[in-house]
This record gives sequence, structure tokens and C-alpha cells, in this order.
Amino acid sequence: MAAADTADTRSMREGKKIPYWLVAPGLLFLFLFFIVPLITLFKISLSSKPNPLLAEYDFTWEWGNWTTAFDDFGAQLIRSFVYAGIATVLCILIAYPIAYFIAFKAGSWRNVVLGLVMVPFFTSFLLRTIAWRSLFNDNGPVMDFLRAISIDGILDSIGLLQDGRILNTNLAVVGGLTYNFLPFMLLPIYVSLEKIDPRLIDAASDLYAPFGATFRRVILPLSLPGVFAGTLLTFIPATGDFINARFLGNPNTSVIGNVVQAQFLSRNDYPTAAAISFVLMAIITIAVLIYAAALGTEDLT
Repeated sequence: MAAADTADTRSMREGKKIPYWLVAPGLLFLFLFFIVPLITLFKISLSSKPNPLLAEYDFTWEWGNWTTAFDDFGAQLIRSFVYAGIATVLCILIAYPIAYFIAFKAGSWRNVVLGLVMVPFFTSFLLRTIAWRSLFNDNGPVMDFLRAISIDGILDSIGLLQDGRILNTNLAVVGGLTYNFLPFMLLPIYVSLEKIDPRLIDAASDLYAPFGATFRRVILPLSLPGVFAGTLLTFIPATGDFINARFLGNPNTSVIGNVVQAQFLSRNDYPTAAAISFVLMAIITIAVLIYAAALGTEDLT
């Protein structure tokens, strides 16, 4: 009997070890293709470049590279977060009603509507952004519509348009970011809404709660995990994006991603580019932690 118990105990212990072996390939992949490159990039960020014409650098603990992100490129850094923040808020405002409709009103058309949401992913990010140039063109459909309803002058007076143009403006960059990252916001919100038991909403209705109260007290709290996940999936890549600013903006709308690209590929200044990248990652990490604490993610399970 004791021998049987010992065998059962040994089997249980061996069974508990299996999950660790299952995650080993993932941990190895994470170490080789994330941790190691991150350490390498950190070392480069603390290097100096003896010859400005060559892509060579020496590790010299050059912490001054980190201050360059604020001293020389502070405007681009701030602009990146402003654009990403505005685009994230717009994505929430646009994606939430659509996700709500798909989850509770689409019925048998749910899969069709979800398929339409995924259609933009059938083309590359770059092609989608370039396609928006034709939409925002001076003679494109967007400007034609604004002129038709006679609000182009109003938008110009408040600074959204520049000289009657939407292309190569702040509005065009934010619009491109919102469009490109909207599915990343919509899908997590939809998943959270789809998991809500409809009987909870019916119960609120049976208690004569108006829709506004039901939304505030039942639907919104239960969908916050999706809003939180969608915000991360939208804000973080939007902060580092430079494609939209490159093709839809102008030199005055350049963001920190454009700076990093230029430092890496044009000027061969790897230490400065690596330092700016680390500063950006540090700020994003702090912002995400503050956002998570404010939203109370310990209750979002």
C-alpha cells in the first residue's frame, strides 16, 4: 500500500513537471530572439562612435546618448505620444459601438461582419497607408465631401486643415493611425463583450434599469479587459509607428520612429538610435504601468 502511494506521489510530481517542459521551447525562443537582442541593443546604446562616417562604435558607457532623445528629439518624442494617444481614444470611440453591435445585434451575420473587420489585414500595412494618400488627396473623396458640406473652411480655421488641405497634416497622420490600428482595438473589445452572459442584461432590464445604467454598471465593467488589451495593442505600436507620418504627414509631423529610422539607416548612428529606442521603451512601460494601475487590472480577470 505504501509502495503504491509512493508510486502515485511520484507520478503526481512528474506530472507537475510536464508544464515546465512544455513552455521550454517558448522560453528559449523568447531568450534568443528578445532578451539577447535587447541586451545587445542596450550595449550599443552605451557606445560611442569614433568615426561619424562609418557604422562603427566602441562600448564606452556613453550615457549621454540617452539624453539626446530629450535634448535633440524631444518634439518628435512628444508628438509620437500625442498622435498615439489621440488615435487610441478615437479607436475606442469607434470600435466599441461596432463591437457591441457584432456581439449583441449581428445575429447570424456575426461571422460576416467579423470577416469584414479582418479584410484590411489581407493587404500590407504599407499599402493601406499609401492608399489613404489617394483618399486624402486635394481632389480625393474626403476633401470633396468636406467641400460639399461646406465645413472645409471651419476645419481650416481651427487648424485641422492647412490651406484647405488634409494631406500632409496632423489630421491625416492621426486618421491613418486610427484606421490602421482600429482592428487591434475592435477584436479584443468584441471578445470581452461576446463573453458577457445576456441574462445579466436581461436581469437589469427586468429591474427597470435604463440602458445607460445597464451599460455603466454591467456592460462596461465586464468589457474593461477588452478595452485594456485593445489599448495596449493600439497605443504601443502606434507610438513607434513612422509609416503614417512618412506618407501622410510632412517634415513638421515627423515622430520619434522617423528619427530612429534615420539614425539607423541613413546616418549609421547606431548608439544614438539604440538609446532613443530604449528611452521610448522605458516611457511606454511606465505609461502602461500607470494605466494598468488606474484601470485596476487586478480585477480584470
